Amino acid sequence: MIPLSQVAVRLRPEDDVAVAKQPIPAGTELQVDDGTLTLTRDVGRGHKVAVHAVADGAPVRKYGQIIGFAHGPILPGDHVHLHNLIVRDFERDYEFGTDVRPLPPLATDVVRTFSGFPRPGGRAGTRNYIAIISSVNCSASVSKYVAERFRGPELSRDFPGVDGVVAFTHKSGCAMPDNEPTRLLQRVLAGIARHPNITGYVLIGLGCEVNQTGRLVKDFQLDQLAPDEQAPAVMNIQTLGGIGRTIDAAVAAVVKLLPAAAALRRRPMPLSRLILAMNCGGSDGASGITANPALGVASDELVRHGGASVLAETPEIYGAEHLLTRRALTREIGEKLVAQIRWWEAHARLHGASIDNNPSVGNKVGGLTTIYEKSLGALAKGGQAPLSAVYQYAEPITAPGFAFMDTPGFDPVSMTGLVCGGCNVGVFTTGRGSVYGCKPMPCIKVATNTTLYDWMRDDMDLNAGTILDGTESVEKVGERIFEEIVAVAGGRRTKSELQGLGDEEFAPWILGPTL
Repeated sequence: MIPLSQVAVRLRPEDDVAVAKQPIPAGTELQVDDGTLTLTRDVGRGHKVAVHAVADGAPVRKYGQIIGFAHGPILPGDHVHLHNLIVRDFERDYEFGTDVRPLPPLATDVVRTFSGFPRPGGRAGTRNYIAIISSVNCSASVSKYVAERFRGPELSRDFPGVDGVVAFTHKSGCAMPDNEPTRLLQRVLAGIARHPNITGYVLIGLGCEVNQTGRLVKDFQLDQLAPDEQAPAVMNIQTLGGIGRTIDAAVAAVVKLLPAAAALRRRPMPLSRLILAMNCGGSDGASGITANPALGVASDELVRHGGASVLAETPEIYGAEHLLTRRALTREIGEKLVAQIRWWEAHARLHGASIDNNPSVGNKVGGLTTIYEKSLGALAKGGQAPLSAVYQYAEPITAPGFAFMDTPGFDPVSMTGLVCGGCNVGVFTTGRGSVYGCKPMPCIKVATNTTLYDWMRDDMDLNAGTILDGTESVEKVGERIFEEIVAVAGGRRTKSELQGLGDEEFAPWILGPTL
């Protein structure tokens, strides 16, 4: 007879299921509460086993919350997954502010710092890039050709301290409605131009596109510079007389920007100038038990130091959003989040889709069954801090504290919104092995299980699987993540940076039809 706690995790006493720490073969007898159960089939790591009977149609709970409904009777010892757990809509009580609990104050008055680049407006850079920003897909190749001129070792030799010249290209910018879709794209591009990790930029358009470079500069006041800011170069291929002339002009503009970028030096800056982007991708059944709650601990710690921490992926908090509204500092903040949920429900219906058409194939293999289960695990990244703000996609993040940004669940699109909102360091948790990295923001990847960490050690920065292994607590791993955030913000290279990732991960959210 094996105690349940030896091979599985029951997160709350009221839960109907436990999550396997390791593969458990059929026939294994487990001691649960005052009784026993026998596994009726093999249960893989991260998958769920029923700890008592659940009637057909009754709700099934994990994290103390509903993750789905029994499809047929579930018996003790049954594997609970796609064959017997389904999604049904259920009422969520959108209380506002009823669970606001201020974080405990820091134990010391000593102000912790990281080594960052001072930026206009009191912001801080964690990296030092020059950007080539394409206003439309028609200028994407030209933008890449310009960046490629600075790929060699000469850049670091002649301009030490400059992290690189990066082309930010996309597949949009024209044949689109000249309203919200265009405004959203402009907000994204303006966010890159103003990003604290961008020291200077060149903006390149074709000339006849909907997303006009001149309008972008004017509407987002990109020509209003602080005294120590470098003036950008704005150019159009048609105006300059073609590809070759534009490349030459843009290269010359970058050469003018580089000396000032190379002259910048890191200096101690308070942690209050960090804005943390939080995302998860390639999640598994361990995500909500290990890496995500540990990131929540780190998020809370950054907030306690006066920084900002931003959760995202609206379709992947679906079914758990009521837990966030209870943490909203004001009713207005909570209602803004609910409005985003309602928009997504309507958006999905408009395109003949369902917002609960999730998790992905890899999520399911890893043990996640329903969007409700996935959302509850994803929400753990947000820690316990009060919800202080709700932002639109790529909207500038202007205040400290824990916040939420409306983004799709697709990782590159979600992270692009967070980056363009001003996040200067990111943490990305994964259970299946996402290799995501982005520029200009460094991104720390945290493995949810030790098997993944050992197998993809060159891609994973930290291992949270030690929580399942029983060698570390959630709090201890959260402390490690927090210290890694501080170190990476100060210049330590992440695994994705060492691999050279980040040039192809810029992916603005494209709304509306292509006309």
